[in-house]
Amino acid sequence: MKISEFHRLARFISALALAAALGHLAAAEARAAAAPQGNPQQEIADKVDLIPPAWSQSLPAPERFQLVLGGAGVLDKETGLVWEQTPDAGLRQWHENFFFCYNKGVGGRKGWRVPTVEELASLVDTSNSQPTLPTAHPFTIPDPNAVFWSTTTVVGNVPDNAWVVGFGFGVVNNAGFGGKLASLRTWCVRGGQGYDGRPIF
Repeated sequence: MKISEFHRLARFISALALAAALGHLAAAEARAAAAPQGNPQQEIADKVDLIPPAWSQSLPAPERFQLVLGGAGVLDKETGLVWEQTPDAGLRQWHENFFFCYNKGVGGRKGWRVPTVEELASLVDTSNSQPTLPTAHPFTIPDPNAVFWSTTTVVGNVPDNAWVVGFGFGVVNNAGFGGKLASLRTWCVRGGQGYDGRPIF
């Protein structure tokens, strides 16, 4: 083979290689362009989900609450607690709450308890009324003015009374007349610190 023919053949092979490389590059760019583009808002929401719950947060309801346990529970991303999506409409005395929640199965899961007064009050949004729950919350409560028991006993001279939260106007108060023998509603919660129940008095 003459040198001039060799050079022509080498240039031809180089051109083929370059064309092939350009073709692969164009195909890669086309695939990248055709791939679905990420949703920046969703990416931010996904990252928010990774932030550990903190009581210092103040999230809007759509970001704060997430249905879990097949829709039977609601995760509160501010506190890390899981609440019943639909609290029971029945009325019961304070000491009956513990048996009720301890034996309850929601979304196929046990481990429920009566909330402390601080946990229950954390659901209150003082800018709303009847009920004082955050706007666009996912809960179904039996009565917009419902009053729910907490585990927390009133300290001082009235150990036969306990703290309650009324969601009509967000009032945190003792159970009033009848004390722990009054008949009020129960909203069970899951997670957080449990409570070692004590006698009525």
